[in-house]
Amino acid sequence: MLYSKSAEYAIQAMIYLAETNSPEPVMISQIAKAYNIPQQFLAKIAQTLVKHRLLVAIRGRNGGVKLARPANEIYLNQIVYAVDGPPPEQEQCVIGLDYCSDTAPCPLHHRWKIIREDIREMLVAEDLADLALRVLEKRKIMNEP
Repeated sequence: MLYSKSAEYAIQAMIYLAETNSPEPVMISQIAKAYNIPQQFLAKIAQTLVKHRLLVAIRGRNGGVKLARPANEIYLNQIVYAVDGPPPEQEQCVIGLDYCSDTAPCPLHHRWKIIREDIREMLVAEDLADLALRVLEKRKIMNEP
């Protein structure tokens, strides 16, 4: 249920674009450097985000990527699902056993079910604009003496 490293990098890149809020495209190398992400890996992730219409890619000398729509219209679940795909129809066991449900629970089902639902709700509720704002607020706190 938790997302992959690719989805984590995608979220970081999207937050970077939302917090810079530049009308001009931003180079992948700039984003990769800011978050210490391997540039080639981020380039492939960006292609996926373009394919899912979350980013727009501009080629050429002043090219790069930018958000395809306003940051407050992009939600975490859209980013995660673009990179990792939608959640499986059958719930997976958190400890690696097979299928896990109310009728065939794994040993941690009673606790994991609540966490899984909370994560899904969080992914649907959190938009990129709010996340970028909170990242900027955190940076201010971290830089204060």
